[in-house]
Amino acid sequence: MTMLNFAKKEVICKIVYYGPGLSGKTTNLKFLYDKMRSKYKGKMIAIATETERTLFFDFLPINLGQIKGFSLKYQLYTVPGQAMYTNSRKLILKGSDGIVFVADSQITRFDENKQSLRDMGHNLAEQGLDIRTIPLVMQWNKRDLPSIVTVQTMEQVLNFRKVSSYEAVASSGKGVFETLKEVIRLVYLNIKGEE
Repeated sequence: MTMLNFAKKEVICKIVYYGPGLSGKTTNLKFLYDKMRSKYKGKMIAIATETERTLFFDFLPINLGQIKGFSLKYQLYTVPGQAMYTNSRKLILKGSDGIVFVADSQITRFDENKQSLRDMGHNLAEQGLDIRTIPLVMQWNKRDLPSIVTVQTMEQVLNFRKVSSYEAVASSGKGVFETLKEVIRLVYLNIKGEE
């Protein structure tokens, strides 16, 4: 749910990186944070769990204009992927304006991707959000590893909405900015009522 900060004249949008544990959600955000110029990012906050971190940071991207005199600010979050953190994932999804689903391309992780996508749909519904309409981008991460699922299969099985998707190697940054730019574009169009 987009928030307005009237004092600072900001529209604040929430984008959540969702996917199975160790799919590369945290790696995406760390890469973005490390490469972004200081004046366009806020502080990164990590909340540690036993096996994974939940990261949050906000930033104000350039060249996105304004909406009725308000600048656009985006807050990026990751969710813990392990099944035991269901309540955390639900809480983090609350009020989301856009989602990046980060899928692990390894063959051995394919079933976890499918389960995580189903889980995301259920968790969004519990928050009053619809997986069929929320701005969504798919990222096929870890494309540099051996024994990976074909992009065609990833598209057929996971991309049921036929939304934009990007091949990625988050550890090197391949596809990371492209994924972010697309989800920001979709959120922006949704706010303006053009999607």
